Amino acid sequence: MDTVQLVEVSPRDGLQNEKTVLSVDDKVELINRSVAAGARRIEAVSFANPKRVPQMAGAEEVMAQLPRGNGVSYIGLVLNRRGLDRALAAGVDEINAVVVATDEFSMRNQGCTVAEGISAWQHIAEDARTAGISTTVTIAASFGCPFIGEVDPAWVIEVAQRVAAAGPDEIAFADTIGVGVPAQVRALAAGAQSAAPGIPVRWHFHNTRNTGYANALAALETGAAALDASIGGFGGCPFAPAATGNIASEDLVYALDRSGVHTGVDLESLASTATWLGARLSKDVPAQLGRAGNFPPS
Repeated sequence: MDTVQLVEVSPRDGLQNEKTVLSVDDKVELINRSVAAGARRIEAVSFANPKRVPQMAGAEEVMAQLPRGNGVSYIGLVLNRRGLDRALAAGVDEINAVVVATDEFSMRNQGCTVAEGISAWQHIAEDARTAGISTTVTIAASFGCPFIGEVDPAWVIEVAQRVAAAGPDEIAFADTIGVGVPAQVRALAAGAQSAAPGIPVRWHFHNTRNTGYANALAALETGAAALDASIGGFGGCPFAPAATGNIASEDLVYALDRSGVHTGVDLESLASTATWLGARLSKDVPAQLGRAGNFPPS
């Protein structure tokens, strides 16, 4: 049976654009439910400035309450050296740094140009390696930018080559605003093989235009090491107009299970957690699985 790693991002990307700010206890509950469902890599917290992203406040308090062991790895999002310092002090197992593929979006998201973002990532990578922490670098807006439109895949691959020079454990391509299609996935995957040989590739898709699941399956066919997904399909970027939710973990796992691809994550547990999370956020759950149910019915 084929396998792929599911990276559960609901505690971070799933919450960062919601009007309702969850309590620390609710965030911990969401992560505990994710662990119970079988998720073993969880993007648990963000060390972005809480004044800019108040939904991500309390990262240290969340990390202090999380259970350890059972092969679970907690990821912290970091955007700069201060974020890395906080992440290391909080005891994350991995960090995910972000480099945005366009200057326009990068300035709004992180207050720096692409070149400055790459430089910041290089310093973060060196210091994280010294601390013995695994690193992912995510190239945001790899499929399109909300401010300039199309992003040339050749440029994205050049960015990938530059960030690969710092020796990340993983490179992720993010369709931050949900504009990508499978042809772009295949083009980026092929480019990454030459630009960053030997580095596992992770993919982050949003379903803004109903192409997220097709993109995930296309990524799987290219040899994806990991796929990001968010319980319930919640999520979005605070700095990208009309950026709706991530692909839903339960909907993705359904497609993977039925395709003979093993994730080790329980679909029914994900769906029940999505219902719980929707109630906490006072929102309908975007995912389809909770409405239609599994097939064949249990």
